[in-house]
Amino acid sequence: MQSSSMKRDISETHDTLRFGINAGVKADLAPPHPLQSTIQSETKFWADKKKFGTDAIYGSALNIRKDLDAQILSRFQRPPGALPSSLLGYEALTGSLDDFGFEDYLNMPQDSDSFRQPDMHHGMEVRLGLSKGPICPSFN
Repeated sequence: MQSSSMKRDISETHDTLRFGINAGVKADLAPPHPLQSTIQSETKFWADKKKFGTDAIYGSALNIRKDLDAQILSRFQRPPGALPSSLLGYEALTGSLDDFGFEDYLNMPQDSDSFRQPDMHHGMEVRLGLSKGPICPSFN
């Protein structure tokens, strides 16, 4: 009895009005657009292929070092203030420095009318856990 009711619950269609748009597990796991999953899988495939080639030519130590460098450079950030962190070293290591997408020039917060200059001292206090609130008041 319970298995048949369970089967019926799983096979029912998702009620968007009652449970919202992203209420199902499938919606959380699936990308928002079908092309996005193709791009992600192709990017992962070529990265794995490049790692395999590097491993075959130079040995596994180079891949381990590149992974460690990527971990270190992805955590490095500039203190909060007038200039945002750009992660230039990480972009140079991964090769994404040459990619120029629309997010690089559209919808920049500095161009907004409601942009307020961030307070460096308050941002550092938030990062160190001495104060609460957003690091920058314009990013609420």
